[in-house]
Amino acid sequence: MTGSESKGLVLVVEDERHISDVQRLYLAREGFGVHVEADGSAGLAAARRMLPVAIVLDIGLPGLDGISFCRALRDAGDWTPVLLVTARGEEAERILGLELGADDYLTKPFSPRELVARVKTVLRRAAGPPVRPAERLGGLSVDPVSRTVRRDGEPVELTATEFNLLAHLLRHVGQVFTREQLLAQVWGYPGYGDTRMVDVFVSQLRAKLGDASPIRTVRGVGYSAIAPRT
Repeated sequence: MTGSESKGLVLVVEDERHISDVQRLYLAREGFGVHVEADGSAGLAAARRMLPVAIVLDIGLPGLDGISFCRALRDAGDWTPVLLVTARGEEAERILGLELGADDYLTKPFSPRELVARVKTVLRRAAGPPVRPAERLGGLSVDPVSRTVRRDGEPVELTATEFNLLAHLLRHVGQVFTREQLLAQVWGYPGYGDTRMVDVFVSQLRAKLGDASPIRTVRGVGYSAIAPRT
């Protein structure tokens, strides 16, 4: 690691030593501090003790699997950005992880450079866009300064990615976005292929916002925000 100031601690929870060694090396080269745990229970304890800026979390872990880890983290009100690492055959687990509040995922095998890029991206999303005035639509209020959402005055807990997706749509009420456009503009992945992730996050937002949700599906195209019915 160079003499420059650390960009923060990344917790890597991975039981395959050769993979975690490469993750540690590449993240450290980019200026991150790195702590590695090889099982889920120890990883969860480290997350609570060390307060990392991001967590790189394998799904198939001994002790406590990645899905249970993510559920326990979010149930405790900890919204540290989580990047899931999955095997190719773990699509159902990957989707469940996103539904539980993970921010992104990578499928093995992956480039360590892509891992670093994804970690940087989830941290940028967690920091949020430049400050703008609060957005209001119907009974919904989105404050980009405090990064809070209220429905009819009551707070709604959102992940960083959920918040950024909602704020993006509210800044462009009436404009229809394709899934590919949302991946590029919210996730920061131009040309990134798995558009199903957008559908998962839209579904989560609708479930949390209920009747106040401004998100509408435009069949055959994508999504837009419109004023909800009263």
